[in-house]
Amino acid sequence: MKDRILKNWTFVRGLYVLGGIMIAINSYMDEQWFGIIFGTYFAAMGIFSFGCASGNCAGGNCEVKPTSKEDKPS
Repeated sequence: MKDRILKNWTFVRGLYVLGGIMIAINSYMDEQWFGIIFGTYFAAMGIFSFGCASGNCAGGNCEVKPTSKEDKPS
């Protein structure tokens, strides 16, 4: 867990943390309690590197191994 928090920081993870904190603070100031949960969730995605903040969203980062001719149906 410690490595997950301290390593592999990207610009997107930083944006998630900063954006989530900004949403949570602004929601607290406006007394919009649901927004605090929403902002905390996005900040947690950046801090703990899960969800889209970890780069595992549908952005084409997945490696797909090519199939061999033997695996194709005839």
